[in-house]
Amino acid sequence: MSADGRETPHWFDDDAGPVVRPYAMTRGRTSSTGQHRLDLIALVRTEPDVDDAELEEEQTLSPEHLHIVGMCRRNPQSVAELSADLKLPIGVVRVLIGDLVEAELVHVTRPVPPAQLPDESILRDVINGLRAL
Repeated sequence: MSADGRETPHWFDDDAGPVVRPYAMTRGRTSSTGQHRLDLIALVRTEPDVDDAELEEEQTLSPEHLHIVGMCRRNPQSVAELSADLKLPIGVVRVLIGDLVEAELVHVTRPVPPAQLPDESILRDVINGLRAL
């Protein structure tokens, strides 16, 4: 209700839950340093020396940042998996991951491009050579 007693219209329904604009989570940023390395299948891992005390001291981390660190601590996660789990757009997740990389809390590894993988015929020749021994 408004101050004069009239009911104000809702622009979202009750099932939507709390609404936070994605740009609010990224403080208006649409990119971050090193974001070019964050394709959908890039794997995000928590740095091995990161502990909970260090995370608590970091004042700039949002709950989403902490969630990413927590998920990647158990197992490496792809950017796409993190986006799906957080229910956030890929662009927002890339900015959040970029923040964590800059803070040296996570690191990102890119999978080997298919063009750089060994040819199947070479692998078969190696297997056949090993069998011949």
